[in-house]
Amino acid sequence: MTLQERMNAMKETFERTLSAEKRDIRHRATEDLRRSGILDRVIKGGTIPEFTLPNARGEKVRSADMHSRGPLVMTFYRGVW
Repeated sequence: MTLQERMNAMKETFERTLSAEKRDIRHRATEDLRRSGILDRVIKGGTIPEFTLPNARGEKVRSADMHSRGPLVMTFYRGVW
């Protein structure tokens, strides 16, 4: 199973857990983002510098170590401030 197939399966599983109302809100918000033009500014592929960051347990995690096990997908969560 490819990374894309695994991600699609995770998305489908998540979508099944949502109520119809929450699913509609999520889909509207996603469509609003698409229409905003944000996808024109997304980095698609390429190489980024290696980095080391703490994980949720405070342990140092190196991007090179993670990437050596397969594709590395990064997301940035701004949080609720």
